[in-house]
Amino acid sequence: MNAHLYLRASTKDQDANRAKVALESFADEKGLSIVGVYAENISGTKLNRPELLALLDTAESGEVLLVESVDRLSRLSQADWDTLKATIKAKGLRLVVADLPTSHMLVEAKGITGQIMDVINNMLIDLMATMARLDQEKRVERIKQGLENKKAADPQWKPSGKSKNAAKWAEVESLMQKHPTMSADQIAKLAECGVATVYRIKRTIKPMTTHIFDRKEV
Repeated sequence: MNAHLYLRASTKDQDANRAKVALESFADEKGLSIVGVYAENISGTKLNRPELLALLDTAESGEVLLVESVDRLSRLSQADWDTLKATIKAKGLRLVVADLPTSHMLVEAKGITGQIMDVINNMLIDLMATMARLDQEKRVERIKQGLENKKAADPQWKPSGKSKNAAKWAEVESLMQKHPTMSADQIAKLAECGVATVYRIKRTIKPMTTHIFDRKEV
């Protein structure tokens, strides 16, 4: 039986291929032939995922959609999860989840046993998908509450946004100090960053009244 592996991580700092070896081992143990591996770094709250859509477009009826866990497939809203489930069913795919033993039987079970396991498996996957969604919503709510608490404690506080690139920041500062007469455009080109970044860094640096290299030894 053919299997399509779907691997997902939520950010670029995570490795979507981390589970690849484990899923390949699982497929080998179950006698599955891997015909496609689809990996991407994208939030599970999004239904529009290029690799997932490519898998659903390529896979054929009777083949296996293999994932590590339900939350790797979905942290979707109920409506989007219903849409994804309907698509998987319409394609005639068997959704097998490595950490959900009841789904393993879908690889071999046939007849009445297969039908019963399919019903049980669908119920469990629905439950796990709901838990994954609720977990995501709780995390978002905790972040929101944390921001509100900071704002209440300090009305002047504002989120810092993305953290600065420390190495690039230091490089720009060094260029400014070594070349005090150089324009922002020139520094931006040397540091390979935006001019706005140069101006932002410049505002944090206190003006130097005397350049270190201009001092004369006494």
